[in-house]
Amino acid sequence: MPDRPIPAFVNPDSGSGAAALEALQATGRFSVETCPPASLRDRLRDRIERAVTSGAERIVVAGGDGTIAQAAAAVVATRAALAVVPGGTLNHFARNHGIPSDPAEAAAVAASGEVVTADVGYVNGRLFLNTSSFGAYVAFVRTRERLERRLGYRVATVVAALRLLGRVRPFTAELELDGVARRFRSSLVFVGVGERELQLPALGSPAEHGRRGLHVIVVRGGTWARLVAVGLTAAFGGNRAITRGSLAETFVVDRCRIEMPRPEGRVAVDGEIVTMRSPLEYRIARDALKLVVPRKTGE
Repeated sequence: MPDRPIPAFVNPDSGSGAAALEALQATGRFSVETCPPASLRDRLRDRIERAVTSGAERIVVAGGDGTIAQAAAAVVATRAALAVVPGGTLNHFARNHGIPSDPAEAAAVAASGEVVTADVGYVNGRLFLNTSSFGAYVAFVRTRERLERRLGYRVATVVAALRLLGRVRPFTAELELDGVARRFRSSLVFVGVGERELQLPALGSPAEHGRRGLHVIVVRGGTWARLVAVGLTAAFGGNRAITRGSLAETFVVDRCRIEMPRPEGRVAVDGEIVTMRSPLEYRIARDALKLVVPRKTGE
């Protein structure tokens, strides 16, 4: 890497943003700027584009999955690689790619790790790194976010789940998969980047040796009890168990098209709730993102 400082952008208000900021500043390897949430969406892309135009070959971002996805969208079409210092609550993307959760260790990787490529997904032109969904999960996230400031993340999660009891609203989703149109009565449609593990203890993480593409899961039926049944069956029996029991349909595809019940609907994209127009056009972009990860042992 060149001796010039590596541009680094930090969301200081994310879950562990303050620790990430301190770790990056301590190394002396980075030119660090903060991007508070109020200005993050408007300014992060401009700052990254300016850094890449100035010759940066590596861009560092510290924040949660939403912040990282915004940075990835700015980096993906450039020559620069993205390095991540996890600063959120869950840090799914960093964990899935073996990036340390400790800020100091992650900062060291950001400075000297190796560059690999990673797949990303798009929904209606918006990049996502982990998952997207609509239906019951959207209602759950909106409720949890309202409660989180007062109750904290973990308690808000439990209370939000309990509040959904008996209030799950089914809908009819029309999916086009590999050119074949199908209709489902459902309460939740989930789309993940890469085939997902559906069995404990790795539930929800990318499956080891899993297929590349978009992992589409459609829960059959529209009740809370059905969602619970799918979750428990998947956790203990995996993908085959839920399909064998006709609780859900699962597919791994390069593209899919989903007609929502209304012209517009709320969609979860990497944990953020956004409004999108129907239909939802999903596609996979293989090896689209240059990503900095820990060097293999012995290198």
